[in-house]
Amino acid sequence: MTTRTLLRSGHVISMDPGIGDLPQGDVLVEDGRIAAVRPEISADAEVLDMTGRIVIPGFVDTHRHTWEAPIRGVAPDATLDDYFVDVLDSFAPLYTPEDVYAGNLAGALECLNAGITTLVDWSHINNTPEHPDAAIQGLAESGIRAQYAYGSANTSLADYWFESTIAIPADDVRRIRARHFASDDGLLTMGLATRGPGFCVDEVVAAEWAMARELGIPITVHVAMGRLAGRFGMVKQLHGMGLLGPDTTYVHCCYLSEEEWRMVADSGGTVSVAPQVELQMGHGWPPVMLAIEHGLRPSLSIDVVTTVPGDMFTQIRAAFGAERARVNADCWQANMPVPGTMLTARRMLEIATLNGAHVAGLEDRTGSLTPGKRADIVAIDATAPNTSPVHDAAAAVTLCADVSNVDTVLVDGVVHKRDGRLLADTGRARRLVEESRGRLLAAKEARGERATA
Repeated sequence: MTTRTLLRSGHVISMDPGIGDLPQGDVLVEDGRIAAVRPEISADAEVLDMTGRIVIPGFVDTHRHTWEAPIRGVAPDATLDDYFVDVLDSFAPLYTPEDVYAGNLAGALECLNAGITTLVDWSHINNTPEHPDAAIQGLAESGIRAQYAYGSANTSLADYWFESTIAIPADDVRRIRARHFASDDGLLTMGLATRGPGFCVDEVVAAEWAMARELGIPITVHVAMGRLAGRFGMVKQLHGMGLLGPDTTYVHCCYLSEEEWRMVADSGGTVSVAPQVELQMGHGWPPVMLAIEHGLRPSLSIDVVTTVPGDMFTQIRAAFGAERARVNADCWQANMPVPGTMLTARRMLEIATLNGAHVAGLEDRTGSLTPGKRADIVAIDATAPNTSPVHDAAAAVTLCADVSNVDTVLVDGVVHKRDGRLLADTGRARRLVEESRGRLLAAKEARGERATA
């Protein structure tokens, strides 16, 4: 039996050039798929009234360490160097599978609440074989669309981040692939979150890239971030090893050389930028326009809620403000007019939706309200004091709205938020993540006492 849902009378921003924007439009969903987007649709369906709502594709977060939700806000003033010590060397070794489950469940629900319907979960917390199973369980129970990117353990900063000789365990990656991701057609898919050159010896880098390609899963790696990693020339090293390819996403990219930008573009690689973290923690200027200028389609990501907010509105504004500030300052200094290529509010919405789907390898399924794609849809309340009146619907989303305006969220046609309320057991998720916080703090205190004894 066909299940139909009709989103009626919204201001539709489809992000599909063939459909465009409909100041008053309907979106018909059939069995989790977008069936039609037109000014008016008649159908026997459950009707969701979108009057006063801006209907957009769901946001796509292409890089988040979701497991860190239990330690949200623990490092508000951290630099990147601080983060390695305060989080990866202090909290990460203490994580149990239960902590990972709580973090991924709560973190994924946080995404849905904020209108993020697709997530790349950069999961470098696989301290035991039970950890990845717990992470995947949390994602699955939330109902989000996600790429689970299997990462390394984090039981020792020295062992895993300084010329590491410890590769991600191939046998366990194969087990997870076979057990949870036998098909690539599900709501959850799989990737490999690798540390890459500079952090690992060449033998480990080569082994991890070979493993991902053997299993047919995409690769995601942090590069050119901050003073330390910015010196590694990681992309150039990968090029020298013959490892560059279209299956790899490069995260941050703040200090890529001109040569490395060309290497990424020529290889068909993709880029994820985490603007608020990059500005706040010292990674470097968010390279959104640099990526565009090299023919790439950059996406946005949150990175770590230990230090920054977990919503896409923050990332959009951080990228938009930082890029325009940089260009304005350069043009002022050179006494030149600003170029016509300056980022626009509309371009930012494309980057946060369609580009994100492209980078996550899911553009055939999500990222635009295109008939045939899966129904990942968000409705923004445009009647609230901070969004009304609307002059430019795209600007209302990117520069005016916030999480409080996310009225309705569908993933794969399933309603996860309605009338501004998550349709999930948020009380249980909050209890689990608060219990995890308490357990981690107690373990950290006990570890400190042992170290000083």
